[in-house]
Amino acid sequence: MEKVTFNRHEFFDEAAGHRDKYVHLILIATKPDIIKQIPLYRELKRRGHCVIMGHTGQHYDENLSGGMLKEFGVQPDFNLNVRGTMYEVVSQIVGRLGYVMDELKKRGKVVIPYVHGDTTTAMAASNAGYCHAFASVHVEAGIRTLTPVFSGKWKVESGKWKVESGKWKVESGKWKGERGKWKVESGKWKVESGKFDVAGWHEYLRDRKNWERGSLEPYPEQFNTRCSEAATGIHLAPVELDREFMLGEGFPDDRIFVVGNSVVDATEEAMSRIGQSKVFERHAILAGGDFVRFCIHRRENCASERRFRAIYGAMKSLVAEGRKVLLISMIQTEAAFERFGLKEEVTALARSHPSFVYSPVWPEYADVIAAMSRAAVCATDSGSMQEEMNAMGVPCVTLRFGSDRSESILCGGNIIAPPTDTELIKKIIEFAWNNEAMRKAPKIYGKDVSKKCIDAVEKVLRHEDPFRNEEERLNM
Repeated sequence: MEKVTFNRHEFFDEAAGHRDKYVHLILIATKPDIIKQIPLYRELKRRGHCVIMGHTGQHYDENLSGGMLKEFGVQPDFNLNVRGTMYEVVSQIVGRLGYVMDELKKRGKVVIPYVHGDTTTAMAASNAGYCHAFASVHVEAGIRTLTPVFSGKWKVESGKWKVESGKWKVESGKWKGERGKWKVESGKWKVESGKFDVAGWHEYLRDRKNWERGSLEPYPEQFNTRCSEAATGIHLAPVELDREFMLGEGFPDDRIFVVGNSVVDATEEAMSRIGQSKVFERHAILAGGDFVRFCIHRRENCASERRFRAIYGAMKSLVAEGRKVLLISMIQTEAAFERFGLKEEVTALARSHPSFVYSPVWPEYADVIAAMSRAAVCATDSGSMQEEMNAMGVPCVTLRFGSDRSESILCGGNIIAPPTDTELIKKIIEFAWNNEAMRKAPKIYGKDVSKKCIDAVEKVLRHEDPFRNEEERLNM
């Protein structure tokens, strides 16, 4: 297939000539994929397995892919070079990766695709494998969004807030708190008299009973991870909560392994190199720490003017007050600035406030970790950042209505800031700023995770292929 490029003409012959029956295919596509899959790739190499790396091309520029691959010293064995809209990318991955797998299958190999998380690549690549009866290893399996339940305090109904606990009453067609804490107009939360109890909200979120499933956000990631699961033969779950989700959905107990998250291996390795980082030479204001990092890139936040302006307003307010703010702007962020007519304003804000760093994505992971090791708080709608902040002990504010890393909130190191009201978001960020209790939250994503992942894979392979038939499943 002419669109697929290989870094060696002998690619298929080399794989076919390896003594192993299995070809461990590590798939990367996005920046988080590279960060979390490289540790597994290295561990497979260290153990002498037949391992190849394929890049779909989903993230292809220097800042999101090329620079990090150079930093880690790896080169993909092939690239699918996908481009286009979502449906075009999905079809290209299935077709082009299906071709690569078919060629390996013709040479007598069983391919084990390692797909990561909730990306479009994970969804499409796992399905490409399944078409050949190759079941995937799903790294970061079982991540599902939980959303806080407002029963007993607040409940959303038809775009308005409804209170069930008897603490509130309706006045003049508007919701007004009897205790003077809240007032809702046009379906929005507004803080009155600065009395919102953020500490109480933080504590409320730590109770598992106060959460519910069912959200389709983030989109399309929640679809992607569920779809990937159906084509998976070995589920590598980061935490016990993810295992709970999968068991509830009917996935087999003996194929779910709680191993932690390989981001901790990558973070630990990057921490050992932060002395080599030049980030503080480029952004001297960050060297003294005490700053908030913002990253806003979720489709939901960047497509909704209400959400985006609420988050941007909180950031702008902090900048105006002289707080140090780092904004890492991504493709969707820039599109939102243009879409909502804010590009000139944010550019002028950066020029007039030396404490505001407005920057594109940094290509090297060590720079990210070096900077975040000194941050006071991270305000993000990213999934991976929630994990990294837990690993580093940095307070995290999640700019969403729910979280697919809710375990990091349940353990106390993270807090939800619904992206609806500027003052509320700002108040929650200020609560989390250098919050000592949040810094001391348990680190929940394990240690030596890549080794545990490959141990789990090898355990299965000693007895059967990841794709097992009904006789094997029933032991008949």
